[in-house]
Amino acid sequence: MVFAVSNEVVRVGCAVPVTPGTQWSSGGHREAIARIAGAGLDHVVFGDHVSFLGGAGTDGLLHAAAALGQEPELPVFVAVYLLALRHPVVVARQLADLDVLAPGLLTLGIGLGGEDRHEFEVCGIDPATRGRRTDECLTVLRGLLAGESVTFAGRHIGVDSATVTPAPSRPTKIIIGGRSDAALTRAARFGDGWIGIWLSANRFADAVAAIQGRASAEGRTVDRWSHALNVWCGLAGTKEKAESAIANGMQTFYNLPYERFARWSPAGTPDEVAEFLAPYIESGCTTLNLIPCGDEIEETVEMAAKVGALLRT
Repeated sequence: MVFAVSNEVVRVGCAVPVTPGTQWSSGGHREAIARIAGAGLDHVVFGDHVSFLGGAGTDGLLHAAAALGQEPELPVFVAVYLLALRHPVVVARQLADLDVLAPGLLTLGIGLGGEDRHEFEVCGIDPATRGRRTDECLTVLRGLLAGESVTFAGRHIGVDSATVTPAPSRPTKIIIGGRSDAALTRAARFGDGWIGIWLSANRFADAVAAIQGRASAEGRTVDRWSHALNVWCGLAGTKEKAESAIANGMQTFYNLPYERFARWSPAGTPDEVAEFLAPYIESGCTTLNLIPCGDEIEETVEMAAKVGALLRT
């Protein structure tokens, strides 16, 4: 099946597949990353949580570093990184070091999280402050990544003559996630693009237009916007098997029924999933971050790569 999509270059990446018994093993992660690198996908995707719904999570930048060490030519997209849980000077140091080790291969998606307020509380952060705290962190982080000496006094973050050298050879691409109106404003002020999740293609198009309009009003110009979609998907030889895989994966992670997410989370064969996603590309999406659920790693990565090939046709 061939889809008529926009002429924009579409980049399709893949997270470590959610498969029974392998998603939390180090061997499963290494195998998945190697297969993603060899399958023709554009990048590997990592999420970020410190202690989510009882302690689960992965450190997005730590996993990015490990993947870049394993597959030094495979770009990495972290989406989304909970910047409000970290100090921006420390994050700037990490990003500067990653740029030395793997120049230009990291895209950092930053979001608020918030599905589990306790995750913020155990890190000593009032979850009600996470929006303002993220804005302040972004102000400092952007300056440091540009090679500036930063002095900033905010409500939550304060630094005096902070510097991080050497600054990245080119500023790390920062993509802002979130569905709220405040998130769209944050993307317009600080981002090189935006990441959506759990929304329709029409709403995606409206968000893209709003972000670019707000950025223009503030005098910001971005050479090339990168608007992304994080999408959980079930991939299998039949729709029934795919729905079972994604239901098990999402319900385990979020402790909520799959039906809450089903209208935004496609399940089926690669052709069916690609058909579902094509309208998002027409709506301005340039990057798809697939979070695939399936029966086993090799088959699921191969199917994710087929979704990418169909959408680039």
